[in-house]
Amino acid sequence: MTRRYETPCGTLLLGSFGDRLCLCDWQTEKHRKREDHRLCRLLDAEFEEGSSEVLDRTINQLDEYFGGIRRKFDIPLLFVGTEFQKKVWQALLAIPYGKTVSYGAMARWIGMPKAVRAVANANGANSISILAPCHRVIGSDQSLTGYGGGLAVKEYLLKLERQDS
Repeated sequence: MTRRYETPCGTLLLGSFGDRLCLCDWQTEKHRKREDHRLCRLLDAEFEEGSSEVLDRTINQLDEYFGGIRRKFDIPLLFVGTEFQKKVWQALLAIPYGKTVSYGAMARWIGMPKAVRAVANANGANSISILAPCHRVIGSDQSLTGYGGGLAVKEYLLKLERQDS
């Protein structure tokens, strides 16, 4: 099931597969069609608009997040990708609310310090934005680098979290 969700900084497409969230991605994402095709192919599924319990829970928790109430999500996630990508996406879950880390730090966290570029590419392929907080990953010089929703959205999310920290 898929459903659109309007945030204060853009539109997200949410998707569930079974009882887990597999998609929470920005509609402005420049690789949207490719990512959608990848998800459908790997899950052997098609997009169908509708609702599900996990989508309803996700919307409630996103409302709380954008309202400054929620700092952690407890939605069951389904990461769809390679084992390396899943390892990187799992590591995103350990980045504390309101904090940032560099791609290099992430590469060290997963025990592959030379895989900085691969970590950056895996972050770019993350289909579960905000809940798997790839917006918290920045350049080693503290600069904001690529983000599927655009740098303005990344900056918005980081400011939102810093206000509440």
